[in-house]
Amino acid sequence: MRFRLILTALVLMLGFIAGAYLAIAKGVPSINELKNYKPINGTKVYADDDTLLGEFKIEKGIFVPLNKIPIHMRNAVIAVEDSRFYQHKGIDYIGIGRALVKDILHASLKEGGSTITQQLAKIMFLTSEKTIQRKLREAQLAIRLEKELTKNEILELYLNRVYFGHGAYGVEMASRLYFGKSVRDITLPEAALLAGLVKAPSTYSPYNNLVKAKERQEVVLARMEEEGYIKPSERAVAKDSPIHLSSIRAGTDSYNYFLEYIRQQLEQKYGVETVYKGGLRVYTTLDKNAQIYAQKALQEGLREVDKRRGWRGPIGHKENIRDDDSEPRVSFSASVGDISIGVVLSVNPKEAVVKARGLSGRLMLADAMWASTIIDRASGRIKTIKDFKLTNILKKGDIIWVKIKTISGKHVTFSLEQEPEVEGAVVAIEPDTGFIKALVGGFNFTKSEYNRAIYAKRQPGSAIKPIIYAAALENGYTPASIVNDEPAVYPDGKGGQWKPENYDHKYYGPTTLREALAYSRNVVTVKLVDSVGIDKVISFAKDIGIEADMPRELTIALGSISITPLEMTVAYSTFANGGVKITPIAIKYVTDAKGMVLESNEPEGLESITPQTSFLITSMMKDVINYGTGMRANIGRPAAGKTGTSNDYKDAWFVGYTPQLVGCVWVGFDDMRRSLGPGEVGGRAAAPIWANFMRNILSNKPAVDFPMPAKIVRVSIDPRTGLLSSDGSSGVLEYFTEGTQPKDYSSTPLKPEKTTMPLGDRLKAED
Repeated sequence: MRFRLILTALVLMLGFIAGAYLAIAKGVPSINELKNYKPINGTKVYADDDTLLGEFKIEKGIFVPLNKIPIHMRNAVIAVEDSRFYQHKGIDYIGIGRALVKDILHASLKEGGSTITQQLAKIMFLTSEKTIQRKLREAQLAIRLEKELTKNEILELYLNRVYFGHGAYGVEMASRLYFGKSVRDITLPEAALLAGLVKAPSTYSPYNNLVKAKERQEVVLARMEEEGYIKPSERAVAKDSPIHLSSIRAGTDSYNYFLEYIRQQLEQKYGVETVYKGGLRVYTTLDKNAQIYAQKALQEGLREVDKRRGWRGPIGHKENIRDDDSEPRVSFSASVGDISIGVVLSVNPKEAVVKARGLSGRLMLADAMWASTIIDRASGRIKTIKDFKLTNILKKGDIIWVKIKTISGKHVTFSLEQEPEVEGAVVAIEPDTGFIKALVGGFNFTKSEYNRAIYAKRQPGSAIKPIIYAAALENGYTPASIVNDEPAVYPDGKGGQWKPENYDHKYYGPTTLREALAYSRNVVTVKLVDSVGIDKVISFAKDIGIEADMPRELTIALGSISITPLEMTVAYSTFANGGVKITPIAIKYVTDAKGMVLESNEPEGLESITPQTSFLITSMMKDVINYGTGMRANIGRPAAGKTGTSNDYKDAWFVGYTPQLVGCVWVGFDDMRRSLGPGEVGGRAAAPIWANFMRNILSNKPAVDFPMPAKIVRVSIDPRTGLLSSDGSSGVLEYFTEGTQPKDYSSTPLKPEKTTMPLGDRLKAED
């Protein structure tokens, strides 16, 4: 009886094990996929000039046969990733045991036991999910790989597929990226540097942290010596050899936010399988130069905003610094403006000697003065050092961010930098076609893939006001209409009262709509919404492209809605396009692998407001830049736009346009509770970014003004009353839709005095 029970239990256990094995095996791909290998054509994405922008494909990199990969490259990877590669059968039980012992000794997980074969299994077939089932499949597939393929075939596949950082897959692509040459030509120290990247490409990237990259390279060389691949003398020479790195192309990284936007659209329409295996060709609207300029302008602007917030301290510290050799000897094609991590060799109150990118130079006190404001990382408290010295913030061995300020022979100067915590987005659209020419969703795609340009719904503050004023123009108002800027009280819907105030807490009495928009008067805007009617304002906003939900309350006058930068750009495009709302387009057309057109997107426009209203609101927004809150957006050519700042300085906006291009900039934190800091209004934080971008992208385009449509007249008015000036020579010229101009004359002659605010007061009146 007992024997039968044992036998039954054994059969059941074997059955369970067999069932589990089959269940796991069901999800493991066939090795025939490797044996009958054929490159899979993914999707190629092209810019507006038909040059390749990027690819969506399963197999990334440039394939190189194993016999073309130097032996020291192969040995370096084996030594540091899987020293028993040629002894085990896919799973290294000895290696796992050794790793466990080391983990126990260190009381933490310090060692991994994954073989090259297991890593290949994961790269080729499996997901990165961290589950027991996935690990079992990885082990089972590794055993299969070992049975079906030779060791050299496995190593060849691995070296051509493993990720080395900065978008480089495989040793050939990595060698070209980091050293500017084929893997066939790399040296032992270069091979050791590449091999060290496999474990953590971002952490050990020489572009991100040269010190850590060098330390990791030395670990690889030590392992190669331990395994007998190199002699101690070879290790010593390689360790001290200078590293010659190529300049990484910043432009390539700039395209990633747009490419991700395209990928999501394609997957939604055609499915993941077709996108990655269908051989699609996608021709987009992106202007590569515009995208690079937008990314660069955003990064520079965010750094400036972040520096105004204060210094957060060094990013690290290195002990045992030698004044003559604190950092590895490196040769970069460095240039003025490059930003890199550096190490402080020495420091006194007025200057520091820093080594970065292989260059030793001086950081002077004047180029670090912004760091006299210090943010305590733990408490978040801010303090300002009055008698500021470099020794207040730096000491020998500190690792910091610096920018190359000047290079003159061997004499180099740096300025102090830091990576910003604040984020932002830039969108640019061609108004007459709706073509998206640039779309940047954050400071750096590698740092954060979250695309704020299309997903960040934030309050626009006063950037919503042109929509309110345009709605008023469509409902009987003119740029010369007078609204009294005085205290007003409205029910808040909760049994209390709401008293809107201007940014500077002052009131200016009778004010024309033109002046109220230029100086972003809150009270006048609220009165306009109340007069025109909330429903009419909301309907108008929908007509010009606002899709976000708008609350039925007067606070919409001050931007109490949540909207994305892309949506704001589309709405302003209606003004730039003479009142015609245009559908935004990122993809012009798509073809299949045979060249057949699968989709084609032509510009689609719908007249939403009259050309006259579009011209008038544009004229009013030109004054926002000429003398109002947006003066920092003056780019020396006709342009219109509006600043925006949400409550407590949480969001800063500038949306503006020329006849050729509409651009939107948003600046803020991902944590919507955080403030940018007092004074960080749209005109200060966002407008300079917009101006930087627009100057660069429009530098080769003619400076043209906005065309005046028919039925627009210009007459001289008294800006105090909005009526015709009694003395035309002393009045102010104003535009009107024909038939809406005033008929009566002002009774009091104008005095020869300035009608615009002094410069100092203008800057104080922002948003």
